[in-house]
Amino acid sequence: MLETLQLAWRVTMRHWDVYRQNLIANMSPTISDPVFIILALGIGLGAYVSDMDGRTYLMYLAPGLAISTALWTAFFETSYGFFIRHTYEHVYEAMLTTPIGPHEIILGEFIWVALKGAGMSLVVTLVLLIFQVGAWPLAWVLPFVAAMVAISCGAIGFISSSFVRNINQFQTVYAFLINPLFFFSGIFFPLDQTPIAIRSICYISPLFHGVRIGQAALWNEDLVATLLHHGPLLVGLTAILVPAAWLRIHPKLYR
Repeated sequence: MLETLQLAWRVTMRHWDVYRQNLIANMSPTISDPVFIILALGIGLGAYVSDMDGRTYLMYLAPGLAISTALWTAFFETSYGFFIRHTYEHVYEAMLTTPIGPHEIILGEFIWVALKGAGMSLVVTLVLLIFQVGAWPLAWVLPFVAAMVAISCGAIGFISSSFVRNINQFQTVYAFLINPLFFFSGIFFPLDQTPIAIRSICYISPLFHGVRIGQAALWNEDLVATLLHHGPLLVGLTAILVPAAWLRIHPKLYR
């Protein structure tokens, strides 16, 4: 087990070594998107929306955007990123000629997306706190929640990668699965008054549960109760998605 973890960590560090070569360029889209959404919607639209459950619209948006960076980071890493490394660069084929096997590769990928999702979320959270959008005491919870969201959403990316036959097919997954997860996650508006069908679907979205926990933390409001409600659901969804992704991706690494 220790050897597996050590080899998986080498996979993670390989991705970090590649990523840090263009660190600013790689981080810019993930960080700039929530910042510009905050400027356009939180400040722009927020001037016309005076009350969102007793807080400003800017304050309402903030935690969800910090958590959603994990969705984008993890999905693109395990869909487009994985596909390119596997199909065009043959990175995994080279790894398999070493003591690293499929289990270590997949575990290393999940460690990478967890750390990357947590790191991106931390940067966005710090930006929000610097501009006094949110409360400091429980903000440290957000990167940990983002890591769990990144693992579950990374699993969705892996499952997608196991089905697509060319890179353009990811656009369908992005359009009809990832976009709905993002827009119907409670980031932009409360879901309490939406049709019950939409609310039911949201409960099988890991991002929704992560956003609710992030909101409770950054708003410093009912965190324990929210964790007890949404935490087990987020862990449960992760426990379903990760093994499913593992079973789908494992044989693909030999092709």
